[in-house]
Order: sequence, then C-alpha cells, then structure tokens
Amino acid sequence: MEVFYDVLKQLIRIPSVVGAEHSFFMFVKRELEEIGIKVEYYDGVLVAKGDEPQSGYMSAHADRHGLICTGHNEFQYAAFIAKNRADLTGDSNSEQMLHNFTSRFVDEKVQAYQPWSGNYLGLGVIKEAFLCQRRNNIIFKVEGFDHLFPGTPIAFVDKLEIKDNLISAQLDNVVSVAIMIYMYHIGYKGTAFFTASEEAGKSWRFLLEWFRRFNISTDELLVLDTSPYASLEDINNLDIVLRNRDSNAVFRSPLKNKIKNIAIEENIKYHFKDAYLKNKMSQTKTTGSLGTTELGRLIKATKGSIQGSTLQLPTIGYHTANETTSIRAVESMITVLKRLYVDAD
Repeated sequence: MEVFYDVLKQLIRIPSVVGAEHSFFMFVKRELEEIGIKVEYYDGVLVAKGDEPQSGYMSAHADRHGLICTGHNEFQYAAFIAKNRADLTGDSNSEQMLHNFTSRFVDEKVQAYQPWSGNYLGLGVIKEAFLCQRRNNIIFKVEGFDHLFPGTPIAFVDKLEIKDNLISAQLDNVVSVAIMIYMYHIGYKGTAFFTASEEAGKSWRFLLEWFRRFNISTDELLVLDTSPYASLEDINNLDIVLRNRDSNAVFRSPLKNKIKNIAIEENIKYHFKDAYLKNKMSQTKTTGSLGTTELGRLIKATKGSIQGSTLQLPTIGYHTANETTSIRAVESMITVLKRLYVDAD
C-alpha cells in the first residue's frame, strides 16, 4: 500500500477545481505513462488503457470543489456559478448542503493557480463566506487575492493526514483517482476514465460522448466515489457502499452481485445506500432524495444501453478539506477491485 499512499499524497497537492482540471489531468497522464499505460485525452475525460482495454471499465471524477474569481475581489463556489451549471435541479445532496456549510470555510487557506499550466499564483485566506439568495451561490471574501483576474481557479490547500486508522483530506474524489492509478501498478489491464466537472453535474456527458464516439456499450461500468455520512459512528461498521439505484435510474449490472459476493467472502462490511436512505426516511417520516450519481445520469440518458454499478467509500466531513474515511475502507475497496480485475486473471 506504500505506492498507493505515495500517489495519493502527491495527487492531493495538485489542484483540480471543477472546470479547471487540465493541470491535474496532465499530472495523472504522466503518472500513468511512466508505468507504460497508454493515455488518451478527450474533452472532459482522460482515458487510460491497459493491455486488455475491454477487460474492465472503471471511472472516477477528477474534479474537486473550490472557488473561481468572478470579478475584482469577488469569489464564488466554482460548482455553482452559472457557466458551470448543468442539470442542477436543487435535489442533489451537494446542492442541499450549499445552504448549510458557509461557516466551515472561514479561515481556510486557499491557493490560486493558472487554469492551463497549473502554475501557482499565490496563497490566500477565506475571511467570510455567505449565501447570496439572488445568485444561489456562496460568495467568499478572500484576503490576499485582490490581484487576480476573473476565471482564475482557487483550490483549498490540502494535505493527507493519517491518524487513528483514519485518513483525512479533500478526499472527494482524489482518493478514487489514486486507487485507479494504483490498480495499474498491481496489474489492472482494463480501461479507466478520469472525468471532469462531476461536481457541476456534467461529467456523465463527457463519458457518454466517449462511449458514443467509439460505438461501445457495456453493462459493467464501475464508478468509484466517496459517499457522505453524518458521524464517525455511522461509518465505524461500514467498509464499502453499494447502490441498487439513485434518484435517476435503477442499476442493473452483474457487477453488483459480484461485488456483494466478494464482500461476503472477504468479510467486508457493506450496505446499499438507497436502502439505507429509504429506511432513514421511513424512521423519521420524512421524504428526500436518494441522491444523484454520475452513473444514474448516464443510465437515464442512454435508456440503459450503458449500465453499471457504483462502489463508494463511506466518509464524514463530505465536501470539506477534512473529509475522512478509514484505512480499512480504502483497503476493502482495493481488495474488491483486485478480486474483480486482477486475481480473476
């Protein structure tokens, strides 16, 4: 696992604000090409191919939350500025959270960078964050950035912390990117997709375009991500998170039962997030969203010609620089992927 943590530590330091992922993609491209993996770059998606590209299809989004300069000394949450919005309808968990998490940004260190080259443009500190109802976005006051031009991306300053069998950082979704790179190190021969703009609800379109470009369909697309929970207690007895569906579509893939069987054999603790959410809603007599995923949007758009499954790490502190999961959860996800794609050979 040393190689995995080396990769993760490096990736976390490379900014990848939603809509400004190019320099991060270039870093991933180099990492993979150094170990002999063929990498192709298309609009919104970096595609890695092993020696047997059809032996597996894994996907993870490469973008992370951050800010964008939108005027002199004006900064907005990047995922929700008008030009980044896709089919945001107000019912996704991240949109609902928009109304609840302004205070946690105060005193966070942030770094500005050139969107194309990734060159560092300076360090700042968030002094205030408030929800503007007219623009339905968080507006930030940042100290130290009065020289920046509109369009400049600003990432949270981040590093990996490992303590008490937990790992913390802005894990969503750099941890899945690191896992996919690590899979190539240990013998994965299939295809991996690194997508842009998932946090703005757009990544599925880039993925769809790739499948249509080559007239490829599959019922075994595996999408890796993190999945939010309220407290450490909620994730203490949970290693991986599966789904039968999200708010957009039912997931019908052989992968679901394969993963479930591997989990049982390996004593990996799992549950189905949609069932968990339904149960929670029935207990509290409330109604809410089952969540939206990249995969659900893709299945709905293709009327099921692309199908697959999700495999997620349970985390707390979702969409913060201190998102936390257990080392056991990370190792469980890697165990599942090894059994699916490497040991199977």
